[in-house]
Amino acid sequence: MYDPFAVDRLIDLWLTEDIGYCDLTVQTMIEPGEQGHFHMNAREPMTIAGIEIAARVFRRYEPRLEVGVSVKDGDAVKKGDVLLTVKGPASGILTGERVALNIVQHMSAIATETARWVALIAHTKARLIDTRKTTPGLRMIEKHAVACGGGLNHRLGLDNGVMLKDNHIVVCGGISAAVARAKKTLPTLTKIEVECDRLEQVDEAMAAGADVIMLDNMSLDDMRTAVKRVAGKVPLEASGGIRFDTIVAIAETGVDYISTSKITQAAPAVDIGLDEAN
Repeated sequence: MYDPFAVDRLIDLWLTEDIGYCDLTVQTMIEPGEQGHFHMNAREPMTIAGIEIAARVFRRYEPRLEVGVSVKDGDAVKKGDVLLTVKGPASGILTGERVALNIVQHMSAIATETARWVALIAHTKARLIDTRKTTPGLRMIEKHAVACGGGLNHRLGLDNGVMLKDNHIVVCGGISAAVARAKKTLPTLTKIEVECDRLEQVDEAMAAGADVIMLDNMSLDDMRTAVKRVAGKVPLEASGGIRFDTIVAIAETGVDYISTSKITQAAPAVDIGLDEAN
C-alpha cells in the first residue's frame, strides 16, 4: 500500500528532475493543439506493480489527458497486453512518457522477481519478506511492489519495530539485557526481533521473551534444530545470504519467514513500451 499524497510529492520530484527548465524537444516540435493516443504495452510476461502511479504521472503533468488503466497491481500479464491507454494533448503525453514508464518498469520488475521467489517456496509454510535495503526515496513504492508479487513487508522503517542486532546486543551486554532494556519503554503493541547466529542465542532470546527470532546466516542443520527447539512458540526468520538456488532448502527447514534484499536490489528490468494506438 502507499499514500497517494506522498506519491504525488515523489512524482513532482521525478518530473522536475527529468524536465529541467523545459522539455526542449516537445516545445520546439509539437504544436499546442496536436493530439496523441497511445497504449502502454507489456513486451514480455510480468507481474504488474505501479500502474496507477504511472497513470498519476500523466494526469499530474497534464490534467487534460484521458488515462484508462486496463490492469491492476498484482496482475500477471502476457506479452502484448495493454496496460494503460492515454490520449489528449500530445505534448503532455510525450513529456510525461519516460517518468511513467520508468516507475512502472521498476516496480513491475520487483513484483515479477518477487513472484518468482514466492512460487519456489509455495509448497512450504515459509513466507518471503523484504528488507530495508531499498532505493533511497523509493522504499514505499518498492515495498508495495513486493506485496504485488506476493511477498510480505518487513519493517517499513526504523520506527516500525525493534530489531536487536549483534552490535545492539554487545552494547547492552547480552541478549537478555538488551530485550529487558527495550521492553522498559517500548510501545505496547510493538514487537521485538532478536538476531541470532548461534543456537545458544536462540535459547536465550526465547527465554528473554523475544517476539521474533532471526536466524542469521545459520546452516540448514542449525535452522532445523532451531525449529525443533522453538516448536512454534516464536516465529523464526531466516536471513543472510539467501539465494534463488538455496531458498527452497531453507524454506523446507520449517522456518516461518525468509528475508532477502535480492527482490528489491537485484530485480532485472522488465520491458514496457508506449506505442501509438492503432
